[in-house]
Amino acid sequence: MFDSIDDWLIIAVVVAILFYGSSKIPQLAHSLGRATGEFKKGRLEVEKEIKGQATAAASPPAEGSPR
Repeated sequence: MFDSIDDWLIIAVVVAILFYGSSKIPQLAHSLGRATGEFKKGRLEVEKEIKGQATAAASPPAEGSPR
């Protein structure tokens, strides 16, 4: 009966409307979108830092620098 993801999505929307009411759904979606954006920003910063550390570790030390 509930074979596809679309069926579950419809059920989730109906349940959300029942629990939160139709006036709270846009606020909930806005805060969910903002949280997702912050998560993506944080993930990109961590990936950038890891890549920077990896390239720094892979590059040979400069002459005259302590080992």
